[in-house]
Amino acid sequence: MKTDSIFYNLFRACPSIFFELINCAPSEANSYQFTSREIKQTSFRLDGLFLPTTDDSDKPFYAVEVQFQPDENLYYRLFGELFLFLRQYQPRHPWRVVVIYPTRSMEREQTFQFGEILSLDRVQRIYLDELPAAAANSLGVGVVKLVIESEKTAPQMAKRLIAQAKEELTDETTKRDLIDLIETIVIYKLPQKSRQEIEAMLGLAEIKQTKVYQEAKEEGLAEGLAEGLAEGEQKGERKSKLQAIPRLIELGLGEETIAEALDLSLTVVQQAANLFYQQNVTAFRELLNNQSSLFTPQDLAELAQLIAPLPDNIKNLSNAIALWCKEAGHSGQIKALKQIRQRLAIGTVERLLKGDNTDVVDSEDDLVNKQMLLAAIQGE
Repeated sequence: MKTDSIFYNLFRACPSIFFELINCAPSEANSYQFTSREIKQTSFRLDGLFLPTTDDSDKPFYAVEVQFQPDENLYYRLFGELFLFLRQYQPRHPWRVVVIYPTRSMEREQTFQFGEILSLDRVQRIYLDELPAAAANSLGVGVVKLVIESEKTAPQMAKRLIAQAKEELTDETTKRDLIDLIETIVIYKLPQKSRQEIEAMLGLAEIKQTKVYQEAKEEGLAEGLAEGLAEGEQKGERKSKLQAIPRLIELGLGEETIAEALDLSLTVVQQAANLFYQQNVTAFRELLNNQSSLFTPQDLAELAQLIAPLPDNIKNLSNAIALWCKEAGHSGQIKALKQIRQRLAIGTVERLLKGDNTDVVDSEDDLVNKQMLLAAIQGE
Protein backbone atom coordinates (compact mmCIF):
# COMPACT_ATOMS: atom_id res chain seq x y z
CA MET A 1 0.00 0.00 0.00
CA LYS A 2 1.11 3.55 -0.69
CA THR A 3 0.83 4.49 2.95
CA ASP A 4 2.78 7.76 2.68
CA SER A 5 0.35 9.23 0.16
CA ILE A 6 -2.67 7.88 2.05
CA PHE A 7 -1.60 9.49 5.32
CA TYR A 8 -0.54 12.69 3.58
CA ASN A 9 -4.00 13.00 1.98
CA LEU A 10 -5.66 12.00 5.24
CA PHE A 11 -3.89 14.68 7.28
CA ARG A 12 -4.41 17.27 4.55
CA ALA A 13 -8.14 16.56 4.28
CA CYS A 14 -8.78 16.01 8.01
CA PRO A 15 -5.91 17.48 10.06
CA SER A 16 -7.90 16.94 13.26
CA ILE A 17 -7.19 13.20 12.94
CA PHE A 18 -3.50 13.80 13.64
CA PHE A 19 -4.26 15.63 16.86
CA GLU A 20 -6.60 12.85 17.94
CA LEU A 21 -3.75 10.38 17.42
CA ILE A 22 -1.43 12.33 19.74
CA ASN A 23 -4.15 12.76 22.39
CA CYS A 24 -4.77 16.44 21.74
CA ALA A 25 -8.08 18.16 21.16
CA PRO A 26 -9.13 17.87 17.49
CA SER A 27 -9.80 21.63 17.56
CA GLU A 28 -6.02 22.16 17.74
CA ALA A 29 -6.02 21.59 13.96
CA ASN A 30 -7.55 25.06 13.57
CA SER A 31 -4.22 26.57 14.64
CA TYR A 32 -2.04 24.56 12.24
CA GLN A 33 -1.22 24.20 8.58
CA PHE A 34 -0.16 20.80 7.22
CA THR A 35 2.65 21.15 4.70
CA SER A 36 6.13 19.97 3.71
CA ARG A 37 9.37 21.92 3.69
CA GLU A 38 12.53 21.49 1.62
CA ILE A 39 15.96 21.78 3.21
CA LYS A 40 17.82 23.50 0.39
CA GLN A 41 21.43 22.70 1.20
CA THR A 42 20.90 18.94 1.04
CA SER A 43 17.68 18.54 -0.96
CA PHE A 44 16.17 16.72 2.01
CA ARG A 45 12.50 17.26 2.57
CA LEU A 46 10.41 16.98 5.71
CA ASP A 47 7.26 15.64 4.07
CA GLY A 48 4.87 15.96 7.01
CA LEU A 49 4.89 19.22 8.95
CA PHE A 50 2.17 20.72 11.09
CA LEU A 51 3.20 24.36 11.41
CA PRO A 52 1.39 26.72 13.80
CA THR A 53 -0.53 29.51 12.12
CA THR A 54 -0.37 31.72 15.22
CA ASP A 55 2.49 33.52 16.95
CA ASP A 56 1.91 31.60 20.17
CA SER A 57 5.44 30.38 20.96
CA ASP A 58 4.07 27.69 23.29
CA LYS A 59 2.55 25.82 20.36
CA PRO A 60 5.03 23.29 18.96
CA PHE A 61 5.48 22.40 15.32
CA TYR A 62 5.21 18.69 14.51
CA ALA A 63 7.42 16.71 12.14
CA VAL A 64 5.42 13.61 11.19
CA GLU A 65 6.87 10.41 9.76
CA VAL A 66 4.77 7.42 8.65
CA GLN A 67 6.86 4.23 8.57
CA PHE A 68 5.28 0.99 7.38
CA GLN A 69 8.52 -0.79 6.40
CA PRO A 70 11.56 -1.66 8.56
CA ASP A 71 14.24 0.99 8.06
CA GLU A 72 17.56 0.85 9.91
CA ASN A 73 18.36 4.41 8.82
CA LEU A 74 15.05 6.07 9.65
CA TYR A 75 16.17 7.92 12.78
CA TYR A 76 19.51 8.91 11.21
CA ARG A 77 17.59 10.54 8.36
CA LEU A 78 14.71 11.93 10.40
CA PHE A 79 16.77 13.66 13.08
CA GLY A 80 19.35 14.77 10.51
CA GLU A 81 16.60 16.47 8.51
CA LEU A 82 15.03 17.90 11.67
CA PHE A 83 18.18 19.60 12.92
CA LEU A 84 19.10 20.88 9.47
CA PHE A 85 15.57 22.31 9.32
CA LEU A 86 16.11 24.01 12.70
CA ARG A 87 19.40 25.49 11.53
CA GLN A 88 17.98 26.78 8.26
CA TYR A 89 14.57 28.10 9.34
CA GLN A 90 15.18 28.80 13.07
CA PRO A 91 11.45 28.44 13.88
CA ARG A 92 9.98 30.31 16.84
CA HIS A 93 8.11 27.22 18.00
CA PRO A 94 9.49 24.17 19.85
CA TRP A 95 9.86 20.98 17.84
CA ARG A 96 8.00 17.72 18.27
CA VAL A 97 8.50 14.49 16.32
CA VAL A 98 5.70 11.95 15.75
CA VAL A 99 6.48 8.61 14.11
CA ILE A 100 3.54 6.37 13.15
CA TYR A 101 4.17 2.62 12.90
CA PRO A 102 1.66 -0.15 12.13
CA THR A 103 3.22 -2.32 14.86
CA ARG A 104 6.02 -2.03 17.40
CA SER A 105 7.96 -4.78 15.61
CA MET A 106 8.35 -2.50 12.57
CA GLU A 107 10.52 -0.03 14.50
CA ARG A 108 14.33 -0.06 14.43
CA GLU A 109 15.22 2.06 17.46
CA GLN A 110 18.99 2.54 17.05
CA THR A 111 19.21 3.20 20.79
CA PHE A 112 23.01 3.45 20.72
CA GLN A 113 22.82 6.81 18.93
CA PHE A 114 19.26 7.94 19.63
CA GLY A 115 18.18 6.31 22.89
CA GLU A 116 18.20 9.56 24.87
CA ILE A 117 16.44 11.50 22.11
CA LEU A 118 13.73 8.85 21.74
CA SER A 119 13.04 9.04 25.46
CA LEU A 120 12.32 12.78 25.32
CA ASP A 121 8.75 14.03 25.70
CA ARG A 122 9.34 15.79 22.39
CA VAL A 123 9.34 12.45 20.55
CA GLN A 124 6.17 10.40 20.30
CA ARG A 125 5.93 6.99 18.65
CA ILE A 126 2.49 5.67 17.78
CA TYR A 127 1.82 1.96 17.13
CA LEU A 128 -1.54 1.68 15.44
CA ASP A 129 -2.27 -1.83 16.69
CA GLU A 130 -1.78 -0.62 20.29
CA LEU A 131 -4.14 2.35 20.25
CA PRO A 132 -6.37 2.25 23.35
CA ALA A 133 -9.84 0.74 23.05
CA ALA A 134 -11.36 4.10 23.96
CA ALA A 135 -10.05 5.46 20.67
CA ALA A 136 -12.01 2.85 18.71
CA ASN A 137 -15.11 5.06 18.68
CA SER A 138 -13.24 7.96 17.06
CA LEU A 139 -13.95 8.35 13.35
CA GLY A 140 -10.48 9.72 12.62
CA VAL A 141 -8.62 7.05 14.55
CA GLY A 142 -10.85 4.42 12.94
CA VAL A 143 -9.82 5.56 9.45
CA VAL A 144 -6.15 5.39 10.47
CA LYS A 145 -6.61 1.87 11.89
CA LEU A 146 -8.33 0.81 8.67
CA VAL A 147 -4.88 0.99 7.03
CA ILE A 148 -3.69 -2.01 9.08
CA GLU A 149 -6.99 -3.88 9.14
CA SER A 150 -6.94 -7.35 7.56
CA GLU A 151 -8.32 -7.81 4.05
CA LYS A 152 -11.08 -10.00 5.47
CA THR A 153 -12.45 -7.49 7.98
CA ALA A 154 -11.54 -4.20 6.21
CA PRO A 155 -14.73 -3.94 4.08
CA GLN A 156 -17.03 -4.29 7.12
CA MET A 157 -14.98 -1.77 9.09
CA ALA A 158 -15.01 0.61 6.09
CA LYS A 159 -18.81 0.40 5.87
CA ARG A 160 -19.08 1.26 9.57
CA LEU A 161 -16.74 4.24 9.14
CA ILE A 162 -18.69 5.50 6.12
CA ALA A 163 -21.92 5.36 8.10
CA GLN A 164 -20.21 7.15 10.99
CA ALA A 165 -18.89 9.85 8.63
CA LYS A 166 -22.39 10.40 7.20
CA GLU A 167 -23.78 10.80 10.69
CA GLU A 168 -21.05 12.89 12.36
CA LEU A 169 -19.69 15.19 9.65
CA THR A 170 -21.71 18.23 8.68
CA ASP A 171 -19.33 19.76 6.14
CA GLU A 172 -20.15 18.04 2.85
CA THR A 173 -16.71 18.55 1.28
CA THR A 174 -14.93 17.07 4.32
CA LYS A 175 -17.40 14.19 4.34
CA ARG A 176 -16.81 13.50 0.65
CA ASP A 177 -13.01 13.64 1.06
CA LEU A 178 -13.05 11.24 4.00
CA ILE A 179 -15.35 8.76 2.26
CA ASP A 180 -13.13 8.88 -0.82
CA LEU A 181 -10.10 8.17 1.36
CA ILE A 182 -11.83 5.22 2.98
CA GLU A 183 -12.63 3.88 -0.49
CA THR A 184 -9.01 4.39 -1.58
CA ILE A 185 -7.67 2.44 1.39
CA VAL A 186 -9.98 -0.48 0.60
CA ILE A 187 -8.96 -0.36 -3.08
CA TYR A 188 -5.32 -0.70 -2.07
CA LYS A 189 -6.14 -3.54 0.31
CA LEU A 190 -8.20 -5.43 -2.27
CA PRO A 191 -6.31 -4.97 -5.57
CA GLN A 192 -8.11 -7.96 -7.11
CA LYS A 193 -11.43 -6.10 -6.90
CA SER A 194 -12.54 -3.47 -9.41
CA ARG A 195 -13.59 -0.01 -8.28
CA GLN A 196 -17.18 -0.80 -9.23
CA GLU A 197 -17.13 -3.96 -7.10
CA ILE A 198 -15.76 -2.04 -4.12
CA GLU A 199 -18.33 0.73 -4.57
CA ALA A 200 -21.05 -1.91 -4.46
CA MET A 201 -19.44 -3.66 -1.49
CA LEU A 202 -19.31 -0.43 0.53
CA GLY A 203 -22.67 0.87 -0.63
CA LEU A 204 -21.07 3.93 -2.23
CA ALA A 205 -22.96 3.94 -5.53
CA GLU A 206 -26.07 5.38 -3.91
CA ILE A 207 -24.07 7.94 -1.89
CA LYS A 208 -22.22 9.20 -4.98
CA GLN A 209 -25.49 9.85 -6.79
CA THR A 210 -26.83 12.18 -4.10
CA LYS A 211 -27.06 15.89 -4.88
CA VAL A 212 -24.99 16.97 -1.90
CA TYR A 213 -22.18 14.56 -2.83
CA GLN A 214 -22.15 15.80 -6.43
CA GLU A 215 -22.11 19.43 -5.28
CA ALA A 216 -19.24 18.71 -2.88
CA LYS A 217 -17.39 16.93 -5.68
CA GLU A 218 -17.84 19.91 -8.01
CA GLU A 219 -16.58 22.23 -5.28
CA GLY A 220 -13.58 19.97 -4.79
CA LEU A 221 -12.85 19.99 -8.52
CA ALA A 222 -12.94 23.78 -8.51
CA GLU A 223 -10.49 23.83 -5.61
CA GLY A 224 -8.28 21.33 -7.43
CA LEU A 225 -8.29 23.54 -10.54
CA ALA A 226 -7.22 26.52 -8.46
CA GLU A 227 -4.44 24.46 -6.89
CA GLY A 228 -3.39 23.28 -10.34
CA LEU A 229 -3.16 26.86 -11.61
CA ALA A 230 -1.07 27.83 -8.58
CA GLU A 231 1.17 24.82 -9.19
CA GLY A 232 1.53 25.89 -12.82
CA GLU A 233 2.63 29.34 -11.73
CA GLN A 234 5.18 27.80 -9.38
CA LYS A 235 6.46 25.56 -12.17
CA GLY A 236 6.79 28.58 -14.47
CA GLU A 237 8.74 30.47 -11.83
CA ARG A 238 11.02 27.48 -11.27
CA LYS A 239 11.59 27.12 -15.02
CA SER A 240 12.63 30.78 -15.23
CA LYS A 241 15.09 30.25 -12.40
CA LEU A 242 16.63 27.19 -14.08
CA GLN A 243 16.95 29.10 -17.35
CA ALA A 244 18.80 31.88 -15.50
CA ILE A 245 21.49 29.59 -14.07
CA PRO A 246 23.74 29.41 -17.18
CA ARG A 247 23.70 33.20 -17.53
CA LEU A 248 24.64 33.68 -13.87
CA ILE A 249 27.47 31.18 -14.30
CA GLU A 250 28.73 33.16 -17.28
CA LEU A 251 28.68 36.27 -15.11
CA GLY A 252 31.06 34.51 -12.72
CA LEU A 253 28.73 33.74 -9.80
CA GLY A 254 29.46 30.63 -7.73
CA GLU A 255 26.97 27.77 -7.41
CA GLU A 256 26.22 28.41 -3.72
CA THR A 257 25.62 32.10 -4.43
CA ILE A 258 23.27 31.21 -7.30
CA ALA A 259 21.37 28.73 -5.12
CA GLU A 260 20.86 31.35 -2.43
CA ALA A 261 19.93 34.11 -4.88
CA LEU A 262 17.37 31.97 -6.75
CA ASP A 263 16.09 30.14 -3.66
CA LEU A 264 16.89 26.74 -5.20
CA SER A 265 18.55 23.74 -3.62
CA LEU A 266 22.32 23.53 -4.17
CA THR A 267 21.84 20.09 -5.74
CA VAL A 268 19.55 21.49 -8.45
CA VAL A 269 21.97 24.34 -9.20
CA GLN A 270 24.89 21.89 -9.37
CA GLN A 271 22.96 19.65 -11.77
CA ALA A 272 22.05 22.59 -14.00
CA ALA A 273 25.63 23.91 -13.82
CA ASN A 274 27.17 20.55 -14.71
CA LEU A 275 24.81 20.25 -17.63
CA PHE A 276 25.77 23.74 -18.81
CA TYR A 277 29.50 22.95 -18.52
CA GLN A 278 29.03 19.74 -20.50
CA GLN A 279 26.98 21.47 -23.19
CA ASN A 280 29.46 24.33 -23.42
CA VAL A 281 32.43 22.00 -24.01
CA THR A 282 30.40 19.79 -26.37
CA ALA A 283 29.30 22.84 -28.37
CA PHE A 284 32.87 24.17 -28.56
CA ARG A 285 34.16 20.78 -29.78
CA GLU A 286 31.43 20.74 -32.44
CA LEU A 287 32.41 24.28 -33.44
CA LEU A 288 36.05 23.22 -33.86
CA ASN A 289 35.08 20.19 -35.94
CA ASN A 290 32.43 21.77 -38.17
CA GLN A 291 33.40 25.46 -38.43
CA SER A 292 37.18 25.29 -38.30
CA SER A 293 37.45 28.31 -40.61
CA LEU A 294 36.54 30.50 -37.63
CA PHE A 295 39.85 29.64 -35.98
CA THR A 296 43.25 30.91 -37.08
CA PRO A 297 46.40 28.80 -36.52
CA GLN A 298 47.26 31.23 -33.69
CA ASP A 299 43.83 30.64 -32.12
CA LEU A 300 44.36 26.88 -32.18
CA ALA A 301 47.85 27.20 -30.70
CA GLU A 302 46.53 29.39 -27.86
CA LEU A 303 43.72 26.94 -27.14
CA ALA A 304 46.06 23.94 -27.08
CA GLN A 305 48.40 25.77 -24.70
CA LEU A 306 45.42 26.74 -22.50
CA ILE A 307 43.78 23.31 -22.34
CA ALA A 308 46.81 20.98 -22.13
CA PRO A 309 47.83 21.69 -18.50
CA LEU A 310 44.28 21.57 -17.12
CA PRO A 311 42.92 18.59 -15.15
CA ASP A 312 40.35 16.48 -16.99
CA ASN A 313 37.42 18.22 -15.29
CA ILE A 314 34.39 19.44 -17.22
CA LYS A 315 34.00 22.58 -15.12
CA ASN A 316 37.64 23.61 -15.58
CA LEU A 317 37.46 22.96 -19.32
CA SER A 318 34.25 24.98 -19.67
CA ASN A 319 35.66 27.90 -17.65
CA ALA A 320 38.82 27.92 -19.76
CA ILE A 321 36.76 28.08 -22.97
CA ALA A 322 34.66 30.91 -21.51
CA LEU A 323 37.78 32.91 -20.62
CA TRP A 324 39.24 32.44 -24.10
CA CYS A 325 35.99 33.51 -25.77
CA LYS A 326 35.90 36.72 -23.71
CA GLU A 327 39.23 37.83 -25.14
CA ALA A 328 39.24 40.47 -27.87
CA GLY A 329 38.76 39.26 -31.44
CA HIS A 330 36.67 36.19 -30.62
CA SER A 331 33.16 37.60 -31.16
CA GLY A 332 32.57 35.36 -34.20
CA GLN A 333 33.35 32.22 -32.21
CA ILE A 334 31.11 33.37 -29.32
CA LYS A 335 28.13 33.94 -31.64
CA ALA A 336 28.51 30.54 -33.33
CA LEU A 337 29.10 28.81 -29.97
CA LYS A 338 25.87 30.22 -28.50
CA GLN A 339 23.85 29.02 -31.49
CA ILE A 340 25.11 25.45 -31.06
CA ARG A 341 24.63 25.59 -27.29
CA GLN A 342 21.03 26.75 -27.68
CA ARG A 343 20.32 23.76 -29.90
CA LEU A 344 21.89 21.35 -27.42
CA ALA A 345 19.96 22.92 -24.52
CA ILE A 346 16.49 22.22 -25.99
CA GLY A 347 14.49 20.19 -23.49
CA THR A 348 17.09 20.19 -20.72
CA VAL A 349 15.18 22.56 -18.44
CA GLU A 350 12.13 20.31 -18.71
CA ARG A 351 14.30 17.38 -17.67
CA LEU A 352 15.47 19.27 -14.61
CA LEU A 353 11.87 20.20 -13.77
CA LYS A 354 11.05 16.51 -13.35
CA GLY A 355 12.74 16.52 -9.95
CA ASP A 356 15.89 17.11 -7.91
CA ASN A 357 17.18 13.61 -8.68
CA THR A 358 16.79 13.76 -12.47
CA ASP A 359 19.83 12.31 -14.20
CA VAL A 360 20.83 15.05 -16.61
CA VAL A 361 23.53 13.03 -18.37
CA ASP A 362 22.13 10.33 -20.63
CA SER A 363 25.16 8.06 -20.83
CA GLU A 364 28.95 7.97 -20.68
CA ASP A 365 28.97 8.24 -24.48
CA ASP A 366 27.58 11.77 -24.23
CA LEU A 367 30.45 13.03 -22.09
CA VAL A 368 33.22 15.14 -23.62
CA ASN A 369 36.63 14.91 -21.96
CA LYS A 370 39.89 16.78 -22.21
CA GLN A 371 41.43 14.36 -24.72
CA MET A 372 38.47 14.70 -27.08
CA LEU A 373 38.67 18.50 -26.86
CA LEU A 374 42.41 18.54 -27.57
CA ALA A 375 41.87 16.22 -30.53
CA ALA A 376 39.35 18.69 -31.98
CA ILE A 377 41.78 21.60 -31.44
CA GLN A 378 44.50 19.69 -33.22
CA GLY A 379 42.17 18.76 -36.08
CA GLU A 380 42.27 15.04 -35.42
